[in-house]
Amino acid sequence: MITIRNNFLDLTQTPHSGYHWDGSSRRFFEGWYYRVTLPEIGQTIAFMYSIEDPIGNQPYSGGAAQILGINDEYLCRTFPDVNKFWASQDVLALGHWGKTDLQASPIYLAPTEFEHHIQQGYQATATLNQGIITDPGTGNYCQWQYEIKPVYAWGNQNNIQQSTAGWLSFSQIFEPGWQILMAHGLATGSIDWNGKIYEFTNAPAYAEKNWGGAFPQKWFWLNCNYFDDEPDLALTAGGGRRGVLWWMESVAMIGIHYQGKFYEFVPWNSQVNWEIHPWGRWQMQAKNSHYEVELTGTTDLPGTPLRAPTTDGLTYCCRDTMQGKLDLELRELNGSKSKIILKAQSHLCGLEVGGATWENIWQSS
Repeated sequence: MITIRNNFLDLTQTPHSGYHWDGSSRRFFEGWYYRVTLPEIGQTIAFMYSIEDPIGNQPYSGGAAQILGINDEYLCRTFPDVNKFWASQDVLALGHWGKTDLQASPIYLAPTEFEHHIQQGYQATATLNQGIITDPGTGNYCQWQYEIKPVYAWGNQNNIQQSTAGWLSFSQIFEPGWQILMAHGLATGSIDWNGKIYEFTNAPAYAEKNWGGAFPQKWFWLNCNYFDDEPDLALTAGGGRRGVLWWMESVAMIGIHYQGKFYEFVPWNSQVNWEIHPWGRWQMQAKNSHYEVELTGTTDLPGTPLRAPTTDGLTYCCRDTMQGKLDLELRELNGSKSKIILKAQSHLCGLEVGGATWENIWQSS
């Protein structure tokens, strides 16, 4: 066994990379999202890890690993024992052991040791994602191990990285918190999806997280870091309706990393507008004093229901596809004139809607 070193504490580590639970008994969840895209076969595989009420012995205490796999197929395994979960408060590092022959307290293992000793479970850091889960009902399984080279975190390259939700995300006033951990990276390894092994080198990779003791009423999300003819481009956009003290607020943001530069459109520096359909169409526009951006995400696919932490535990409350179409246009403003900096398309965009009340189009600004 080895312990996590802080050798990847560098300019690609964002705020909020560490685990947020303070040991209290208040309602709490933390979730992590890792993804790798395989452009050659037009597929994306996403891994979602979560822990709820880690103090234990609460109605919703426990963890889970979910995978949105090939052709948006779904796999989930729960890990009820919160004592088999571990995470670092200083860096991005976490894991949950299920079936194992080890009697020791859970900790980061060398990848070969993990493979030898852990029959069900996962571990993940800023530079590794590894695990194995099986659905006992169907026998469907996934085993994965890949190394990650971060390219963009959340901010300009070679600068201190930013909180996705700004300085307010350090406070419990605004919950849940949301942090893009790695807007773009390169993954090398393999994924065994029900007996078919996918090997990849320098495939586009992504990671984000959220945490807190409150849950958004409603949200949407667009994410893509594989574009036709634009290898150095990553987009994350999203919005939600969340509680702030005693009122509800609707907020949204767009972040673009392109050729070493970070373009940020957030409520405190931009006007952000959106029109999100209950399913099938996501439109956003944002404008600040220097730039404006337009996004349109669409899909004809039905999407896959996923579980997410809620006030009632881990429940099916969101719908995703990893095979959405996306059109992106970024323009530079100069007085009344605008110049197109970037036009890009993708057919491998992640699209999501979540929460309640999606009978109508959600239009806001």
